[in-house]
Amino acid sequence: MSNNIIIGIAGAGGDGVVSAGESLITAAALEGYHGIMTKSFGSQIRGGEASCRLRLSTEPVLNPNGSLDVAVALNWDDFRRFGGELPVERRTIVIYESKTGVARDNLPLEGVTPAVVFSVPITEMAEKHAGTSKAKNIVVAGLLAGWFGIGRESMLAGIRKKFARKGADVVNGNVRAYQAGLEFAENNPLPEDRKLKAASGGKGVKLLTDGNDMCAAAAIFAGCTFFGGYPITPSTEIMQYLDREIWKYGGTVLQAEDEIAGLGAVVGASFAGKKAMTATSGPGMSLKTEMLGLASIAELPLVCVNVQRGGPSTGMPTKAEQSDLFQAVFSAHGDCLRPVLAPISVGDIFGLTVEAFNIAEYYQTPVILLSDQEISQRKETVDPIDTSRFQLVERRRPTGAELAKYARFKFTESGISPISNPGMVGGNYLAAGIEHDESGRPTASGEMHARMNEKRFQKFNPLKNRRDLFQIEGDPDASIGIVSWGSVAGVALEALRLAQAEGLHVKVLVPKLLYPLAEQVYQDFFASVKRGLFVEQSYQAQLYRLVRMYVDVPALVKPLARSGSNPIQPGEVLDRLREMVVAMQRNRNHQPEPVQE
Repeated sequence: MSNNIIIGIAGAGGDGVVSAGESLITAAALEGYHGIMTKSFGSQIRGGEASCRLRLSTEPVLNPNGSLDVAVALNWDDFRRFGGELPVERRTIVIYESKTGVARDNLPLEGVTPAVVFSVPITEMAEKHAGTSKAKNIVVAGLLAGWFGIGRESMLAGIRKKFARKGADVVNGNVRAYQAGLEFAENNPLPEDRKLKAASGGKGVKLLTDGNDMCAAAAIFAGCTFFGGYPITPSTEIMQYLDREIWKYGGTVLQAEDEIAGLGAVVGASFAGKKAMTATSGPGMSLKTEMLGLASIAELPLVCVNVQRGGPSTGMPTKAEQSDLFQAVFSAHGDCLRPVLAPISVGDIFGLTVEAFNIAEYYQTPVILLSDQEISQRKETVDPIDTSRFQLVERRRPTGAELAKYARFKFTESGISPISNPGMVGGNYLAAGIEHDESGRPTASGEMHARMNEKRFQKFNPLKNRRDLFQIEGDPDASIGIVSWGSVAGVALEALRLAQAEGLHVKVLVPKLLYPLAEQVYQDFFASVKRGLFVEQSYQAQLYRLVRMYVDVPALVKPLARSGSNPIQPGEVLDRLREMVVAMQRNRNHQPEPVQE
């Protein structure tokens, strides 16, 4: 039996691959298991390949990565298109559609021969028992439940609930298809027991949700009452969720005619005194740049969620990447600073979205929240959110005395000035994209421009001291260090667990505040470090390069980085850590002996 199982399923669009994965993780969550399910598609609008990757465990899981324990191929051409996203090893159990006509001893898998292979007439079983090939995913669910013990009864209850509206015939047909999968597994047992152990935590209450829905729910909790945006993969579900829910809390959603207008409406809503947000992806961020500049100079709070995908240009809309960090930090004309935050999981995005609104309101600034396709669209079991631990921040309003002679951009010790909204008696001011003096009047004074730049930058100094926005784990005095962020941080944290199990002394720094860069946090972390890695999913190793602009990074700390859609696995990081330990020991053993006088 096993504490952990990773399943990959691939097929054509319409095969119900993702639906099968969602049924499995739902059933597993009801049984008390922890899980993560990622989904991946081709970039076609219709049709094309689809896959899901499901990791279930008796313990909390940090990432979906690693080689597959089980690979299910409904179509070999589609399975192979996912390459490194669905890696097969010798220990992998391969299940495939016999209708493909591929011989069991001649699978189209480069460089590996799996130890266990099952050729299953999945389509034939679906048509025979449910009367339609569309029930292939139900047969697959039955096979996996039978062989690996994943939520057998919960799955059956889910099938009945899912198809109840379609009538008894459809329900019974799908139940028969599911049971046919179970029976096939029972009649063709595995050579060894690979069932998932019973969940140790019992059937406690868990949320099963994705990052986009969690982000939208957090925005409502934070007090957001206006969303302006435009649909773009993979962020669209944020707008869809808010469109369904925000009106219940007195809010409004505007689907604008384009990305620029969407953010323009958000800037206007913020000027009017509302907590406001938008959501987009890389191409949309490019279009929003000028409006973000307006919000920066006008010191208007808003949250802009960028769900990163593979770029540049249209790039790979359905694949995750961490290559928009430079864009988030530097895509502004003139001297401009905008806080940039990044969540590391579906559960983490709730609190970080609330924090994004708090920072935006307190510092009167746009805040960029860098999610990515994996976090935004993966399903994850999450403990219920304890909302009582959050405090909500409101923007600083002017007092009566300040309104008597109101100066919107007044120079203060903190750099934060009182902000009014239309209708506030005495609070009128000009909010424009032109440089201004304390009252908001346009100015061409070089001296005033310099003072305003200083004001807009210096007000963020306290933010860099927010150590609660950094996660540090491992031996604090370790000479090997890892830095990682966003969805890839889970890979680094799991590699840390594996290294600790081998007795290696390693520590990990996960920044959730990416910018402004907290120099002291990094300097303290690197104080004991002699070798290490920046683990990230971008060709340029963008965080590594950004940190080196501000911090003296040890010379033997190097990037482990690659383009999106080429997952980095915990075992790969562990191998690099082992090499570092050996290298340090070798160097220590070859130190010259002291000369005896």
